[in-house]
Parts: sequence; C-alpha cells; structure tokens
Amino acid sequence: MKRSLLFTFILVVLFGVGLWQIIGAGMQLPMKPKVEQVQPVLQDQNVSKVAVPLTGISQAFSQFKENIKHPLSLLLLQILVIIITSRIFSALLSRLGQQAVIGEIIAGIVLGPSVLKFFFPHFFHFIFPPDSLNTLLFLSQIGLAFFMFIIGMDLDIDVIVSKAGDALTVSIASILVPFLLGVGLAYYLYPSFGPQGVGFLAFSLFIGISVSITAFPVLARILQERGMTKTPIGSMAIMSAAINDLMAWCILAAVIAIAKAGGIASALFTIILAVLFVVTMLFVVRPILQRISADQLKKHEPGKVVISIAFFILLASAYTTELIGIHALFGAFLAGVIMPHNFNFRQKITEKIEDVSVLVLLPIFFAFTGLRTQMGLLNESEAWAAFGFIMLVAVSGKFVGTTISAKVVGQSWGNSLTLGALMNTRGLMELIVLNIGYDLGILSPEVFAMMVLMALATTFMTGPILNLVDWINNRAVKNGELKVKN
Repeated sequence: MKRSLLFTFILVVLFGVGLWQIIGAGMQLPMKPKVEQVQPVLQDQNVSKVAVPLTGISQAFSQFKENIKHPLSLLLLQILVIIITSRIFSALLSRLGQQAVIGEIIAGIVLGPSVLKFFFPHFFHFIFPPDSLNTLLFLSQIGLAFFMFIIGMDLDIDVIVSKAGDALTVSIASILVPFLLGVGLAYYLYPSFGPQGVGFLAFSLFIGISVSITAFPVLARILQERGMTKTPIGSMAIMSAAINDLMAWCILAAVIAIAKAGGIASALFTIILAVLFVVTMLFVVRPILQRISADQLKKHEPGKVVISIAFFILLASAYTTELIGIHALFGAFLAGVIMPHNFNFRQKITEKIEDVSVLVLLPIFFAFTGLRTQMGLLNESEAWAAFGFIMLVAVSGKFVGTTISAKVVGQSWGNSLTLGALMNTRGLMELIVLNIGYDLGILSPEVFAMMVLMALATTFMTGPILNLVDWINNRAVKNGELKVKN
C-alpha cells in the first residue's frame, strides 16, 4: 500500500510539473485570428411564375412530393435509414467478434460525407438536407442525456469510496499519463490544426481529456461477454473504469467552463457554481430522493410518482448544468449518480428509457457524428502524420500508463496487460467528448475527423489485444507445466 501511495504521489507531482511547463510554453504560441464568415447577398430575382392548375394524377403526385419534403416525413425517413444501416453494420461487426457499437459508429461514418455524399451526393442531400440537421442534433442530445443518466445509475459512489483501493491508483495513472501526453501532443498540433479564435489552453486541455477517456459501458459489455465480470481482474477493471469516468467527467466539466468562459475569473465563477450544484445534488437532493423511494418501495414497486420525480430530476439537472455552462450531459450523468441504488428502482427506470435511448436515439447520435466527420479533409501527408501521433499518444498513454500502474499495485503482467487493453477502449464516451468539443468550436474539422478515427481504432483493437494477451498467458502456463513435468 505504501508503494502505491508513493507511486501515486510521484505521478501527481510529475503530472503537475509537466502540465505547467507545456501549457506555459503553449501559451506563447500565436493564436490564429478568427475570420468572420461573410454571407453572400442573394440578388432578388423577380421572376413571375404562372401557376398551372393541376388535376388528377399530376395533382396527387405533386401532393406526394410535398408530403415527402414535410419536416416530419423527412425526420421519420432519416430515422428509418439510420436504424436500418446501424442494424446491418452492427450485425456484421458482431459476426467478426466486435462490439455492436463499432458497427453503429461505422454506419454513421458511411451515412456521412465521407462515403454516402462522396459516391451518391444527390441521394445524400435528399435524405440529409442541411436545414434538417438541427432536428437530428436535438434528438441525439436527448438520447445522450438519457444514456448518460443510465451510466450514472450504474455508478455507486458509496461502493467506489469504500472499495476503491488499488483501483484508485490505476484510475489516476490511466487519466494523468495520457492527459499529460495529450497536452504535449496539442503543442505539436496547435500551429497547424488549431481552430481560429481558440487559445492554446482550451485546445490543449480538450486534447488531453479526449485521449484520457475510457468507455465504461463498452468495457462492462466486453467483460460480460467474456465471462470476466466476477473475476478479480474483471472487478478491478470495472472499478477502475467507474472511477476513471467519474474523474474524466469532472475534469471535462472544468475544461468546458474554461473554454466557454474565455477568462480565468469567469471560469472560476462557473466552476464554483458547478461545485455548489454537485454538493447540493449529493448531500441535499440525494438523501431526499432516497427517503421518498424507500417509503414507496416498502409498499410496492416504484410507482408513477417516484418515476416522475426521477425524470424531473434528470431534466432539471441537465437544464441547470447547461445554464451554469458545463453542458447538459454532465447534469444528466449526475442525476443518474444520485438515484437510489435499489435493484427494483434501477430496473424499473432502466426499462423505461434504455430501449428507446439505446436502440433509436443513440444510432441517431452516431449518424450525426458521421455527418460531421469529413475524412476527405485528411488528404495530405501532414494530416495522416498527425493522426499517427494521435494514435501513438492515445494508445501508449492509456495502455502503458494503466499497465505499469497495475503492476506497481501488485498485479501480474498478464492481468496488468489485460487491464491496460480494457482501459484503452473508448467507443461512445469518446464520441460524446469529441462532439462537445466540436460544438464549442475547440476542435477543428480536421482534428475532429482524426479523433473519431482514433476512437474507432482503439475500440476495435480491444478484442484482438485481449485475445493476444490470453494466448500469451496460456502459452506461459503450458510452458510452466512442461518445465514442472520435466
């Protein structure tokens, strides 16, 4: 235990010194001036059109065309196309032994400008006209809010505090090491790929958090499929990922506050408001909600009153954090965290929102991410070299940092490598962070495309790396048995 504390202390000190040095140097880099986009003035063309009365089949066909262009009809068509495409790619990837989420991410990219618009531009503009994208954006945000609420309910703060142990050291290393490397990577990326009007501080902090994230839901699903949930290394992986997610979202909230505020004083005010809100939710709202649910659950399963209160807290929390300036998704996540951890309560709430959120609204988010991912921007050697550096930093920081810290706390090399591979998976959580950065204008379209590719690659490689580690472990065990027999 003393060795773990010493390692954690040294790691935190090195992280602080390194972060201070890199940001200090990066703040000296020149910021690209923001260029205001001037909208072209359209000339008023007074062209008189003679209305031709339509009758019979022509009138019916004209009405049919109008119905197709109606916003509701178009939205329903978009949802149908997105769900069908997502199911097809999810089924294909599942046959290859990969997570369904990878298929959904690929489906989103295929439906975007990188594939569909490139090969079938007319069909793309028919399905996804520019003026319809705002509706898809709002639907995807609602789906994400519900999903983050479910993720929050999967985290039990009391269990994390009481049983963290070595998982805390692993989680700290798995955040700080890639974060520091990501800030260093930003120093290399900023001169060429930094967006206009964005300073190095916001850009570097967002790159740091982008390479530090772990996809807790994907990790849990991988463990479940491999039958590792009840194993010691599986339990440690779940605990480490849970702590990692909690830390990452707290850091992300601070980064968003800094990025939105523009100044240190304004950012500090936003962070203070956020801390007060978190304290209120944990120590005021949570006990009240637990008492209400306990009284209801003594009589019967949670009724409409309790479920209505839960949904109200979800929406109110998301709204409050959006007003504060740290994004609605953080509020939805926090609302899930403070929910009572009674099994019947969680099961009832999850049943209400999981199917619609995961099967309908999340694929919309993946498709919307694909619509803004422009792989065609990576058409120069410099861009692909930058992507190579991003992959190197993301994988080495997360995989190596986690593996070494796991070894320090007493895990075997086999378990340490397994934990490193699991924590390196990013999936949906990474895309959520990237879309927030893109919406805030912190990530340029080029960097956004690179990061989406990185998220896809690191999620895809988790299964093969775990298979390789299992093969190495089995081979080592067999060699050991042969030596014992000899």
